Amino acid sequence: SHLSAGDRQALVKLIAAAHAIDDVFLKQYWSGNPALYARLQHDTTPLGKARLHYFLLNKGPWSALDENRAFLPGVPQRKLLGANFYPEDMKKEEFEAWVKTLSPSGKEHAQGFFSVIHREGSTLAAVPYSKEYASELGKLAKLLEDAASLTENPTLKKFLTSRAHAFLSNDYYESDLAWMDLDAPLDITIGPYETYNDEIFGYKASFEAYINLRDDEETGKMKFFGNHMQEIENSLPIDAQYKNPKIGALSPIRVVNQVIASGDGAHGVRTAAYNLPNDERVTVQKGTKRVMLRNVQQAKFNSTLVPISKRVLPAAAQADLNFDAFFTHILAHEMTHGIGPHQITVAGRKTTPRQELKELYSAIEEAKADVCGLFMLQYMYDHKLLPSAERKLYTSFLASSFRTLRFGLHEAHGKGMAVQFNYLMDKGAFVANADGTFAVDFSKVKDGVRDLAHDLLTIEATGDYAGAGRMLDSLGHLRPVMTAALSKLTDIPTDIDPVNVTADKLSPAK
Repeated sequence: SHLSAGDRQALVKLIAAAHAIDDVFLKQYWSGNPALYARLQHDTTPLGKARLHYFLLNKGPWSALDENRAFLPGVPQRKLLGANFYPEDMKKEEFEAWVKTLSPSGKEHAQGFFSVIHREGSTLAAVPYSKEYASELGKLAKLLEDAASLTENPTLKKFLTSRAHAFLSNDYYESDLAWMDLDAPLDITIGPYETYNDEIFGYKASFEAYINLRDDEETGKMKFFGNHMQEIENSLPIDAQYKNPKIGALSPIRVVNQVIASGDGAHGVRTAAYNLPNDERVTVQKGTKRVMLRNVQQAKFNSTLVPISKRVLPAAAQADLNFDAFFTHILAHEMTHGIGPHQITVAGRKTTPRQELKELYSAIEEAKADVCGLFMLQYMYDHKLLPSAERKLYTSFLASSFRTLRFGLHEAHGKGMAVQFNYLMDKGAFVANADGTFAVDFSKVKDGVRDLAHDLLTIEATGDYAGAGRMLDSLGHLRPVMTAALSKLTDIPTDIDPVNVTADKLSPAK
């Protein structure tokens, strides 16, 4: 109701674009998806309808909440590690050997976000997304251009126009810069971004869309945090040589309410916040933008975290469970993705933590953002920048760790949470009670958080692939005490399955 007439018309086109993103992502996730989707649509039995619904929720035949195991017959038993970004028979060593034969630009293209790898005769070849998905991206470009012609907002017009061009040129740099400058009531994220589905190298970006309405009141509150990011960077528990002297000044924060998400943005566990872009060239120049999906977070809190807390927290601690603390920590998580090491030097080479840690990067980075988020808020309490809310922060985080671990250890956030939970248990910061509940030891949690932040940041700063592997091997699993606790939560929903009321009314899926 707050949108201008032009933005209302643009919104219809953007919802249609979000639906079109699903077509691209289904191809990216598995080569067999399009044919399987067509078959499922023709099965109108109750079982067929249930299968189609769960297929669309997972964007494939593997359940994200069951360690990506198949829930349909006649498909691979688990999601392929390389999704559909690489030949199904390609070995990791084959790719690495092939890359060594390439020119610097060829290597960059092969390892870059926006190419798929095909087998051509006896060798491999990198094909740009603009060619691989030409039909779908042509349709998407037209929808974005139409929306750009309808909105009166100059920053939205610029982003949509430049992103439409990027779909056709395969060069996303300028449109990423335009997205960083986007300042509009319609807050749009659309394109290839996250690399979680490439479990071989973590190189390839999946297409996703978030069509959101900006919450101006909440966004205004968040600007306060952005003003202190350099101060937090300067205070990180890491050697001074690894700190960035120029971080955060241009890092915007948006609090929004989601109208619809699609593609990788509506795949399995629903995203509550995101921090983009991932292109380090843009990160160095403009920082990153944090987008907080407030209505999604509120739904997750009410539907999953409140009932979980009644079983895992002692009765005396349940009063400390707090949505504002939960929301603020997710904000801090997203903000601290943007601090710490991003451009590093290893053995004289200029590189990045993502390139050095490869398939281990996502779990390490998610853990780093969680624990640095706690460190950041504790710093603000200690320096009187925020009213102290330690009990609510750590208690809500402890309860939320069970919510995250239920997503499974195959997923980066779950694996990263197992590392944190076990580390903090070992430090005595989290305590298991005899009755099966868990509590925070407030005399030890600050030191535990600081020490874990130091260890994770140092792994990233030094590009320590072996160290990351040791940490994940030793801590990234469920110990018996956690397995027992999780077994008591099986009747509680693991995540939400949103109904897109507004989107379905304005522009229903075909």
